[in-house]
Amino acid sequence: MAIPAAAGVLVVVLAWLAGPGLLGIGNDDAGVPVSAEVTKPAPCDRLDPVETVRFTVGGKTHEGTLNGCGHGQNEHVEVGIPDELPDQGTVTVRAADTSAGASDARRPLGLALLVFACFSGGIFVYTWLRLPPKPDPKPKLAKVS
Repeated sequence: MAIPAAAGVLVVVLAWLAGPGLLGIGNDDAGVPVSAEVTKPAPCDRLDPVETVRFTVGGKTHEGTLNGCGHGQNEHVEVGIPDELPDQGTVTVRAADTSAGASDARRPLGLALLVFACFSGGIFVYTWLRLPPKPDPKPKLAKVS
């Protein structure tokens, strides 16, 4: 019983030390959030849909591409733009983070789910090893001569 418990604790400690990237939580900077207008929407029935958006920063209008779909023509969306914008050309933008501060709660929740998974696995192994051996369904008959 001590070995599965120690293995579970080791997995949890290693996951905590590995950081938030292990649990799929990235702290990527989404860029500066700005309001943009969808100029060319994309339907969601295509693989990797890309929409064209227009936004204004510092009094200058820029065009951008947004990996996404389902927005309507002239719909306003929040996008994250890079810190440095080129003077000309299309800029790749990302959807702005609409749930500010949510990443703070995801790591402890993911770690709690990992602890529960380790505990469940340990209980399963403990129960499996404690099962009594099954008797042979067909007893062997001795030959009588």
